[in-house]
Amino acid sequence: MIAEIIIDIAHANVDKLYSYHVPTDMRLALGQHVLVPFGQGNSPKEGFVLALSEQTDASFPLKDVLRIIEPYPVLLPEQIELAYWVQKNYHCLLVDALRLMIPAQLRGGRGHEKIERIVALSDAMPPDGMLAALLDKSGKPRAQRQYEVVRLLAQSGLKMSISDIKAFLPGSGAAVSALIKRGFLVEYGHVTFRRPCVGETAQDHPVCLNEKQQAAVDATIKAIERSDGSTLLLHGVTGSGKTEVYLHCIEHCLRMGRNAIVLVPEISLTPQTVGRFRARFSDDIAVLHSRLSAGERFDEWRRIRLGQVRVVVGARSAIFAPIEKLALVIIDEEHESSYQSETTPRYHATEVALHRAAKTGAALLLGSATPSLLSYFRATNGRYELLELPDRVMQRPLPEVEIVDMREEFLGGNNGIFSARLKDRLSECLSAGQQAILFMNRRGYSTFVSCRACGTVIQCPNCDISMTYHKNDARLRCHFCGASMPVPSRCPTCGRAFIKYFGIGTEQVEEQLRMLFPNVKTLRMDTDTMRKKEAFDAALHAFSRGEAQVLIGTQMIAKGHDFPNVTLVGVVAADATLCIPDYRSTERTFQLLTQVAGRAGRDTLPGRVVIQTYSPNHPAIRFAKSHDYKGFFRYELAERRKALFPPYTLFLRLLFSGAEEEALAEQGERYGRALEEEILRLLGDDGKNDLLLLSCAPAPIRKKQGSYRYQVLIKLLRTKRTADVLKLVYDFEAAHRNELFAMLEVNPQDML
Repeated sequence: MIAEIIIDIAHANVDKLYSYHVPTDMRLALGQHVLVPFGQGNSPKEGFVLALSEQTDASFPLKDVLRIIEPYPVLLPEQIELAYWVQKNYHCLLVDALRLMIPAQLRGGRGHEKIERIVALSDAMPPDGMLAALLDKSGKPRAQRQYEVVRLLAQSGLKMSISDIKAFLPGSGAAVSALIKRGFLVEYGHVTFRRPCVGETAQDHPVCLNEKQQAAVDATIKAIERSDGSTLLLHGVTGSGKTEVYLHCIEHCLRMGRNAIVLVPEISLTPQTVGRFRARFSDDIAVLHSRLSAGERFDEWRRIRLGQVRVVVGARSAIFAPIEKLALVIIDEEHESSYQSETTPRYHATEVALHRAAKTGAALLLGSATPSLLSYFRATNGRYELLELPDRVMQRPLPEVEIVDMREEFLGGNNGIFSARLKDRLSECLSAGQQAILFMNRRGYSTFVSCRACGTVIQCPNCDISMTYHKNDARLRCHFCGASMPVPSRCPTCGRAFIKYFGIGTEQVEEQLRMLFPNVKTLRMDTDTMRKKEAFDAALHAFSRGEAQVLIGTQMIAKGHDFPNVTLVGVVAADATLCIPDYRSTERTFQLLTQVAGRAGRDTLPGRVVIQTYSPNHPAIRFAKSHDYKGFFRYELAERRKALFPPYTLFLRLLFSGAEEEALAEQGERYGRALEEEILRLLGDDGKNDLLLLSCAPAPIRKKQGSYRYQVLIKLLRTKRTADVLKLVYDFEAAHRNELFAMLEVNPQDML
């Protein structure tokens, strides 16, 4: 037998299949992880079996496969097909696509099973006899700890892990060792799985679905049973019970003997959602995300691959999980930009899910209170089936939203962070024993530090952005590269001592709140306070238990959380995302405001939202005030049509980086014009007008992490030639990748 094997080396020159002879005594299967001799020196290298055949066209003797590394195939046939698709569509190396399918710990011999040390009472003597043998003539134990260990084992089923024994009987390690030497105990190893702790298991109560929820479940079940790879979009307002719809649909899958994958934007930020799934499906659920330890991730992957779980919940990479008999893929908060990978391969989880569902016949259910413009556009055009939950469960009202014009506050003499309206609402909320959330999408204390004499803004030495002042440790920090420095006492430009702090962040919001309400208990949640693995989970649980009255945070608090006692949400500065040079800025502002507003009034108590802004008439704010997604969709779609932005066009960004700014600009311009010529040549005279834009310019953030950045922006009409142009651009980027460190983004999620 001949095996076609790809070597686990990420290099374009070796990214292909190599033929190896399979020894007659070796049972090799598709997807197996193997060790093979490679190169002239026959150095042993890891590889993956992607095809098997009985004969080869090779005109030379083939080398033998050395050994099988794992006893089971690490790749399913559908994963191999998916890897080829990722390679083709994201123009990456095949081995890079395959590495998405397996944990890093599996490669290089780093993966290892956790062996738990177990001891059991020897069968050479009954437990009563052992206890008697440990007594002296007076009936007292000769060795107290040894006697207690034997008694514990006798009472608990004759065997126990050594770690559990030590927990019950501190200081018993020496006693266990002595009993093993005497032959009273037998020690052996037991393979165990390291289980991640993500979220407390919520209390699960049977829920009677309302009419709209039941209709959504019925439609999804029909799609599951059709097994035709249908896609459905569940548009449900905040608090409408989307999670319960998901749970009912998964239960149907399990009754059919089929399995499911659930994607959430950032699993560490949605512990309540994960807790709901744990409560409903118990040990049938596996969790995958980046904050797991290496051992936890490896073991969760093994549990999935060995068929020990039926439901996989995870961040974007979970779409590649090795789960068989897949019937349903759910993508919660499908509008989130975190589903786009920021590293090679630059895949989008939704696109991968669409392909995997189509190939396996699984139904794909997308859910959001604020669907992405593209998804809702596809639903209105019939490509997706549209399901709607227009009301909150139990007919609870959506929160009342008040807009405060901060220009009027300033003219009225209020220079503070909080408007009079927000202060009044906070006072009412706290006096009533209720909780509030304050949203400020900037961490730190002040967003920039400047000299009032000459206007110099203190910038990061590695990035073209201002440094943020963090009062807790009195340092300036860059939120891109992590560089930090003490605050200068004098201006580095003019030397004068007129250093001033400007702008606000979460630290300052917390400080000002405590000045207004000295007795208030607060929790601040941003990346500064949530660095530890379990910090976010612990903070949310503390807030849900009422240990704090006000939760202050960035966008990590804006989604997936349900706090019954929260009746007030205050948006301190709604304009932060409006001025970003990105065609999605209006859409993202609307989504963020709607999502954070949805944290208020989710239980029996009515909710209220106060949005502070300097742009009260901006469409994103007006539509968020009225909870009018459809109105916003119609407005924004019309704006996209006029400006010729996606979904009406294809938008590409070719980003170059380098150490020398002038040389980079010169080369970027040259390559941009060369690319323009190739595109126009491909389109020909009849299609030259399809190229709407090709712009060469420095990136909005000119320098990042020590490298200068230059971009080529391309805008194309969507025609039958679009795919050809896209391939041309990908090929161009690949050809010059090593020269200019080029990176191609299709409909980029981040324009900075």
